[in-house]
Amino acid sequence: MTRAQKISKTMNLILWVTQVLIATSFIWAASMKLFAPDDKLAQMWPWTADNAILVKLTGVIDLTIGIGLVLPVLFHRQARLTIYAAYGTIALMTAASIFHISRGEASQVGVNLFFAILALFIVWGRANKHPKIRINEEQALPRC
Repeated sequence: MTRAQKISKTMNLILWVTQVLIATSFIWAASMKLFAPDDKLAQMWPWTADNAILVKLTGVIDLTIGIGLVLPVLFHRQARLTIYAAYGTIALMTAASIFHISRGEASQVGVNLFFAILALFIVWGRANKHPKIRINEEQALPRC
């Protein structure tokens, strides 16, 4: 194995770990927002007590992003959807940061920035800088 191949495999592994980390976090958050009792949610996230519709909407968005970060690449189907899910993560975390700052909850923004930076890394790794580790949809499993 050449040095370039080792670097490519290592980068692919780091990207996978990052994708799974974000995906599990988002799926967990989605399950909490969609299924946890309102009083339990309000203890964890005070903003959830103010708008039940926003909580459910962000739960659905979190679930969609969590699934989108992993499944397309895992099944070699429409792998670019993973990149779109990473862009969606960046957009959601930007909106969440603005939301928290507007509510005087600037201390909450660090988590949003962390996830946005990880998502930016996924976009960079899967779309631009490492074309060898992008999923080549022509080499994917045959469609049924």
